[in-house]
Amino acid sequence: MSVLPNLESGGERCGDTTDVVTTDEAKFAHAMLASYRRAIASVAAASTDIRAAALRLAAIWRAGGRLVYAGAGSSGLAAAEDAAELPGTFGLDQSRIAIVLPGGTAEPFRIDGAVEDDAVAGEGAMTELGDLSRDAVIAVSASGSTPFTVAAAAEARRRGAFVVGIAHYPASPLLIGADASILLESGEEVLRGSTRLAAGAAQKAALGMLSSLMGLELGHIHQGLMVNLKADNAKLRERARGIVATIASVSDAKAAAALREAGGDVKPAVLIACGAASMSEAVNWLAAAEGRIDDALRRARVNGIKGEGPNKGA
Repeated sequence: MSVLPNLESGGERCGDTTDVVTTDEAKFAHAMLASYRRAIASVAAASTDIRAAALRLAAIWRAGGRLVYAGAGSSGLAAAEDAAELPGTFGLDQSRIAIVLPGGTAEPFRIDGAVEDDAVAGEGAMTELGDLSRDAVIAVSASGSTPFTVAAAAEARRRGAFVVGIAHYPASPLLIGADASILLESGEEVLRGSTRLAAGAAQKAALGMLSSLMGLELGHIHQGLMVNLKADNAKLRERARGIVATIASVSDAKAAAALREAGGDVKPAVLIACGAASMSEAVNWLAAAEGRIDDALRRARVNGIKGEGPNKGA
């Protein structure tokens, strides 16, 4: 028998979830950890599809399109969480990111299971977004057959959007109807039917990998650092200073001075710390490199930038 559950009905009971296990905390905890390991393994198995989808998302974003996340229930919350992190982590324009949940986003943490069955609402939510022909939609559903999510994805695709479907059930409507399908065969939930656990862990990992690879392709990650973060609080301003100091190999004081000159923007601050003559020169190098700090540094070195540490000269 396949380890993949029927997520519509909550799955079959397996040996690890018999009554003797569910009344033994240590055994139940062990079974849950095993299910989380299966969940992460399912993301590894889908990594090629995730990478391919991330490249398309980056191309769509670079061309001016929007990112629309859609889902219902716990899958919708996982999608909303990933979407909400993008402006701060990668400096992405909040106005180009949309989150589609049943009932809207006013109360995203209040889950009403009944509205998940409303396919008309899913279609309507996409209709409200207007022209989707330049956009990408990331639709998440554990079963791959949640009416709201499937209808939203189908309407988005009908309107010309590039649709990424993430689900845990092969040959499900969401995956069949998507342009890019990401199958996460995370297996049966130890707590039967509670897809916020193993399925949720797989979704969070897959979504994080998808958006982070997109950020990497856009040039917002360098040496494992968030070089396009939005430093809008004290913690993140300190992080930005550390990023500039690390990449440019300069003192904290010089990194802070470069950030002040760059108005808090990390990428131009790195170039200024490495010897760019002005903010405008740093911006020009970045524009020529399409925002990629590694390429901007190479171009600047070739043209005689005089920086500090290992980044100076050609």
